[in-house]
Amino acid sequence: MESLFCRSYDDIAAILGLEKPFQAKIIYQNLIKSIFDFNEMTSLPKALRERLSRERGSALTSHVIRRETAESTIKLAVELQDGAIIECVRLSDGSGRYTACLSSQVGCAMGCAFCKTGTMGLVRNLSAGEIVEQFALLSALGERISHIVFMGMGEALANFTATLDAIKELHREDGFGISHRKMTISTCGLVPGIRKLTELDIPVRLAVSLVAADDALRSRIMRINRSYPLSELKNALISFQRHQDRRLTLEYCMLGSLNTTHESAEELASFCKGLDALVNLIPWNPVPELGFTAPDEGEIRAFENDLKRLRINYTIRRSKGQSISGACGQLATETKARKPSSR
Repeated sequence: MESLFCRSYDDIAAILGLEKPFQAKIIYQNLIKSIFDFNEMTSLPKALRERLSRERGSALTSHVIRRETAESTIKLAVELQDGAIIECVRLSDGSGRYTACLSSQVGCAMGCAFCKTGTMGLVRNLSAGEIVEQFALLSALGERISHIVFMGMGEALANFTATLDAIKELHREDGFGISHRKMTISTCGLVPGIRKLTELDIPVRLAVSLVAADDALRSRIMRINRSYPLSELKNALISFQRHQDRRLTLEYCMLGSLNTTHESAEELASFCKGLDALVNLIPWNPVPELGFTAPDEGEIRAFENDLKRLRINYTIRRSKGQSISGACGQLATETKARKPSSR
């Protein structure tokens, strides 16, 4: 069954076997309004609603199997039609702004040592429609979502085409209408993807999971650095920034006693030279089986003081949703889908 998102009206009409093309627009507009049951699309003839409901069941190809709420954060476990399960999160800043955190893959191949998703390995990429359906399901929770971050399960730039197609759909004027400037792609440092994004010149925001500014340490905890070390990453970011002329975010997951030393701060300051970057400090969200520790408050304050002394622009993010494993680095699921063959 094909998703109805990321499709033209003609495509939707062909997929659903519609005799009147304008009915495809009616169905699409219902999806945008979080109406997924064909029987509730009352602008359609009753006979058509009954046929579509009988043939497809739902207008979506995915469905929510679990919902967890904590600290104004809602996490959905979403089952795809092949049995794969992904997670997406709706975040609130407490002042009425809602952000959707979307997954781009089932699992992740990057293997960052501090991230629970990496323990799954890569099961498969998501289609653009499956990415957009997460946003639709989160929107159906009842609040208007104005911002999107591709920071859920998976490396978005490793599923480049589907991620960009999803961005195009989410930006669509007759659809959800989310501004490019309110979308952020997060990457662990996949340099070819950053360069492709630069060439396309789409004004989305870019966040890079840096975590360490020393090649030896970063290669130990982030395998991507063995292929694309810090010098290559920085060159790609400089080029991206020349095209976009917008501030970058450097995500810095603080690992107790590992990347929070005075030397670590000096290395981070050196990496930031020549970049207009905001360092986002994120105390590690505990995942017991990964073997790291979260920094204590004294350690966090000392590192902050070092960054102030070095005149580094930074903010500190206290992740919400830890109690439901919905915080940064905590997303992971069991899945019934098979991993692709290596042959």
